[in-house]
Amino acid sequence: MSAHQGVGYEEIRYEVADPVATITLNRPAVLNAWTDRMSFEVRHAVSRAESDPAVVGIVITGAGRGFCAGADMNRLAAISSGDHRTETPTGELASDPGDAAFGDDLHLGTYTYLMSVPKPVIAAINGPVAGMGVPIVLACDLRFMAEDAILMTAFAQRGLIAEWGTSWMLPRLTGPAVALDLLFSSRKISGTQAAALHLVNAALPGAEVLPHAQQYVRDLAATSSPASMAIMKRQVYQQLHAGLLAAEREARGLMVESFGRPDFREGVSSFIERRAPRFERLPSPAADALPG
Repeated sequence: MSAHQGVGYEEIRYEVADPVATITLNRPAVLNAWTDRMSFEVRHAVSRAESDPAVVGIVITGAGRGFCAGADMNRLAAISSGDHRTETPTGELASDPGDAAFGDDLHLGTYTYLMSVPKPVIAAINGPVAGMGVPIVLACDLRFMAEDAILMTAFAQRGLIAEWGTSWMLPRLTGPAVALDLLFSSRKISGTQAAALHLVNAALPGAEVLPHAQQYVRDLAATSSPASMAIMKRQVYQQLHAGLLAAEREARGLMVESFGRPDFREGVSSFIERRAPRFERLPSPAADALPG
C-alpha cells in the first residue's frame, strides 16, 4: 500500500475509474464551503492522482446541488474576530502536488499549484460557485458548467480583494473590463453567461456536466499523448504567465490587511444577518489638503 492509499478523507471523495480521477468536494449541507481541511485533502488527492499512472486527467466537482459556496462562514467569522489560526497539513495529508519544472510561479501557489500538475485538471461546475471557489475553478485547465448554475466573485461584498491569483487569472480569460465588472459588482452570472464571456469552456444541462468532463478525459486518453499534454500544459502556462506568484503573494498580504478593516467585519456580519451591507464610501483623496 502506498503512502497515498489508506488516507481517510473527511471532506472530499476520491475515485479513480481508469483513466479519470474524480475529486468531489463533499460538504453538501453547506454547498461544499471551503475549509483548511478540504484544502489539504484536495491537495493530497491531486498529488495522489498525479502519481497514479492509471490517471490521465483529474476532474474536480461538488457533491449535492453546489460546487463550492466559498470559504466556510464560520472560518470567515473567526478571521473577522481575530480568532482564526491557519492550519498546516501534517502527517498523512502532507503532500506536494505539481511539477517543480513548471517553475515557482506556478508550482508554489497555494491553489494555483493546479496549473503545475502535468495532467489535465477539469472543473465540473455542477452548481453555485462563489468566493474562493472561483480561484479554484480558474486554476483548473478547463471548466464545464451547468447552464443554470451561478458564479459570483463575492469578494467586494465581504470587504475583501481578488484572492489567490484571481487578479491574474480572470483577466486572461475574460479581458480586464469584464474581469473588473465581475470583481467590482460581484454580480451573479449563469453558466450560459459564463460561456459567452469565455470564462468556462461550455455550459451544459446540469446532469450532463460531470459525465461530460469525465468523457472528455476518456477521449483524451484514447487520442492524445499524456507526455505531449504535460509538455503543452507547461508551455502554455510558462509562456502565458508573468509574475503569478508575485501576484498571489501580494494578494495574500492585501487579504490579511482586509481582515482588519471594518468592511470585512461588515461584509461577514451582513451576510450572517441576511441584510444589505453598509460599507463606508472612500474619502476624497484631496480631503486632507482642503483648507480648514
